[in-house]
Amino acid sequence: MAKKRSKKNLLVGFVGQGYVGGSYANNFEKRGFQVVRYSLEPQYVANKDQIKKCDIVFVCVPTPTSPEGFDLSIVEEGVSLVGAGKTAVIKSTLLPGSTKRLQKKFPRVTVLCSPEFLSVVTAQEDADHPFSNIIGIPNEAAREAAEIVLRVLPAAAFSQICTSDEAEVVKYAHNLSGYTQILTFNLMYDIAKHLGADWDTINKAIYADPLIPNRYSNPLHKSGRGAGGPCFIKDMAAFSRLYGEEVGRPAGAAYLRAAEEHNIALLSESSKDLDIMHDVYGEHMKPRTSKTPKRK
Repeated sequence: MAKKRSKKNLLVGFVGQGYVGGSYANNFEKRGFQVVRYSLEPQYVANKDQIKKCDIVFVCVPTPTSPEGFDLSIVEEGVSLVGAGKTAVIKSTLLPGSTKRLQKKFPRVTVLCSPEFLSVVTAQEDADHPFSNIIGIPNEAAREAAEIVLRVLPAAAFSQICTSDEAEVVKYAHNLSGYTQILTFNLMYDIAKHLGADWDTINKAIYADPLIPNRYSNPLHKSGRGAGGPCFIKDMAAFSRLYGEEVGRPAGAAYLRAAEEHNIALLSESSKDLDIMHDVYGEHMKPRTSKTPKRK
C-alpha cells in the first residue's frame, strides 16, 4: 500500500498514454510529482520495468467490447506491472464487479477504481479541473490507500470513497445517460422534421428549460446522428449484456436492445463510426441477445 509521502518523493506511474493517461500524467507533472509514463509508443515503451517502482500507478488503457463481450485483459496486463505492496488505480471504464475480480487475481497490490469523466476534445481541461473524484474500494482494507489517492488527485468540487461496485456503476450511469439523451433528442428531431417544425426554435426553448439536460440536444452530434465515439457504443453493448444476464428483467433487457438497434440505425444512416460498430457488434451490427439470466 502506498505510504503518505511528499510530492517530491512520491513516484506516480501511468500505464497508457492516450487522452486519459496522457492528460492525467501532464497534470501530475505540472503539480510537481515525479511521473513515469509507460505505453507502447516508442518514447515510453522503455519505461515498462520502472512501473513496478511507482508508489501509485494509474492504469488508463482500453476496455474494448466485442461480439464476445467485455474484455478486461488489457487492464489485467497493466495491473500485472505494478509492484508488490503498491497501489493500482484503474481509470479505465470497468464493468461492475471488475475491480473485485482484479483484486482477487492480484492480491499483492491494492486495486482501486477511479472513473474518469473526460471528453476527447477537452481532455486536458477536464483532467486539470475535474467535477468529481470518486475512488472505489473492493474491500475495507483498501480504504487507507484510497484516502492517499484522493489527496493526490487534482481537486474537485465533489469527492467520495465508496465500494468499487458503486464507483463502476457511477461511470456507466454517466455514459448511458449521455447515450439515452442523444437518442431522446433524435426522436424529438424526427417528429419535428416530420411536422415541418424548426429544430433551432425548439432547441432554444430546451436550452432555456433548467430541467432538461441540453448537452446533447443537437441531433447532428459531431460527425452524424446517433451516440457514437469510442465509449458510448461499447459501453452500452457491455451494460446491455450484463443487465440481461445478471438482472434479467425482460422489459428492461428489451428496452436496452431496442435502444442499441435504434442507435445502430442512426449511425448507419449517417455513416458515423461504422468501424467502431463493427468492432463491437461484428459484421451484421446487431445487438447480441443476452443469455438466460442468472437466478439469485
